[in-house]
Amino acid sequence: MKDLTAQSNEALKYLKQLNLHLEQETNFLPKQTGLNLIESAPENDNCVSAKRRDAKVEDLWSLTNFFGFSTETFVLAVNLLDRFLAVMKVQPKHLSCIGVCCFNIAAKVVEEECNIPPTHDIIRISQCKCTVSDLRRMEKIISEKLKFQFKAITALTFLHLYHAVALSHTSERKEILNLDKLEAQLKACYCRFVFSKAKPSVLALSLLTLEIESLKSRDLCEIAQRVQKHSRIVDGDLLYWRELVSKCLAEYSSPECCKPDHKKLVWIVSRRTAQSLHSSYCCIPELPTIPEGGWDESESEDSCEDMSCGEESLSSSPMSHLEGAFFPEDLRRKSKWLSVQ
Repeated sequence: MKDLTAQSNEALKYLKQLNLHLEQETNFLPKQTGLNLIESAPENDNCVSAKRRDAKVEDLWSLTNFFGFSTETFVLAVNLLDRFLAVMKVQPKHLSCIGVCCFNIAAKVVEEECNIPPTHDIIRISQCKCTVSDLRRMEKIISEKLKFQFKAITALTFLHLYHAVALSHTSERKEILNLDKLEAQLKACYCRFVFSKAKPSVLALSLLTLEIESLKSRDLCEIAQRVQKHSRIVDGDLLYWRELVSKCLAEYSSPECCKPDHKKLVWIVSRRTAQSLHSSYCCIPELPTIPEGGWDESESEDSCEDMSCGEESLSSSPMSHLEGAFFPEDLRRKSKWLSVQ
């Protein structure tokens, strides 16, 4: 097998990106002193413990799945949350607002603007007991404390790079080294506080080498070793975090583990409300028929006015209102969540 530096222009591009990210990754790590305080914090109402932090990260994972956001959004939200908790002493009652705020910031950085729901919808879905103005104030505080450094270098950054480097140096099929599987494993690790202390490059390589080991691919194993050497990751660090990752994934795959909810969320209503919804179908006016012939200039203005009236009536009907918002205001008190397959 050829050396990593003796490859195509594409491979060289990946290595340059890798070198740059290796230099900058420590700039986006949570402060170690703050993490130590969280780790040693008791379970009371005065401070955020590691257990509370993990529960909030699982909530962020569920929100990410609900809105159909990418793994990058989830990973960035967790990074922002850990970095903020490591520099600020936070009361548990504020953790929900902070988590939703980090999620909202991450979505603005990663996702397309057209795919981001209104802030009040995110608050309602997350069941966060705060207002839009509360979220804006918290966003200002988080932005100032993190010095507006939102585009962080995370373990997902290195996982994508390592995956790309490996594929550019081997003839193995892309399906063999499944990136989606690696991302899912990374998200499981992020739900454990201990991995907040890991360097992103080491955590990503730990996941990659464990997967390669399970594939029993000598070619990929040699590439992983060269990537480790290029990244200057010592064997002791890699073995330590590999063991923790392996233990985490084993626990996560066990039936006893309580996992974040990845199922579709639906709401159910009372029988009376359901009957009123069904009866509303007959109240929706039909749209006027569009004439098949040529337009008459004298009728064009009236025709357009009628269509707009029909559209306005349709959008104001209960069923269209359901499509426009996740929880209609008049049904919210009667609805409850149910997780279904």
